[in-house]
Amino acid sequence: MQLLVSVRSADEVEAALAGGADIIDAKEPANGSLGPVSPATLAKVASRVPAIQELSIALGDVRVVAEVNTLIDRLELPPRTAPTYLKLGFAGVESPDTVRQLLRTACERASRHQSLMTIVAVAYADAERATALPAETIVRSAAGAGAGGALIDTHLKDGARLLDWRPPARLAAWVSLARASGLLVGVAGALGPEDVGPVAIAEPDVIGFRGAACDAGRLSRVSAGRVALLRRCMDAAIRSPDGSSAYIADAWRNA
Repeated sequence: MQLLVSVRSADEVEAALAGGADIIDAKEPANGSLGPVSPATLAKVASRVPAIQELSIALGDVRVVAEVNTLIDRLELPPRTAPTYLKLGFAGVESPDTVRQLLRTACERASRHQSLMTIVAVAYADAERATALPAETIVRSAAGAGAGGALIDTHLKDGARLLDWRPPARLAAWVSLARASGLLVGVAGALGPEDVGPVAIAEPDVIGFRGAACDAGRLSRVSAGRVALLRRCMDAAIRSPDGSSAYIADAWRNA
């Protein structure tokens, strides 16, 4: 499992990397679950992330093809050897056919860039609150459109955790569906160190964090120490035969 840490500025990249993040994710948390950073901020973030390190970019929720074209065409990134993940959500879209069309457009547009870009379809565990399609439908649309990954997250950042909407068994079923569809699978959504064990049992490829990686909530600064704690918990979960709390609790208590 890889550790993804979301940063809102270039100044946070060093702390995320120092703490052991595998993937740096550029997003503006003040603007919701998929708030994009400005082009200038993205350029600065990308300049701090080594070319061999995976980079993720939140592009926001899209409803029409023109939005997809604009968001991807304005990306100006130097060549990278590691993959770049482009995350798109679909709040307000209630047609699977429309989601597939948007994702096909994104895949075609991303293929024009000189770096390897992978489109990640974002599903919402609280889909009803986003007026969005169920998470399982997003997976099927992503696979049908040729996207490379799927992420499940919470749309509204009001303190409700991913596991409040998707208990471990239901989360594991979603992860299995996405993996069987040939997608890279990520999970996120107000997760903390205490959630690593239950989430790890589902065996996603990536677990993402923002608030738990910061000193005082998702709008504060990323802390190398907090990221390192998450790294230890994830490493403990990987070593644990059942992703259970015994290993992870030790890592958390000894932080």
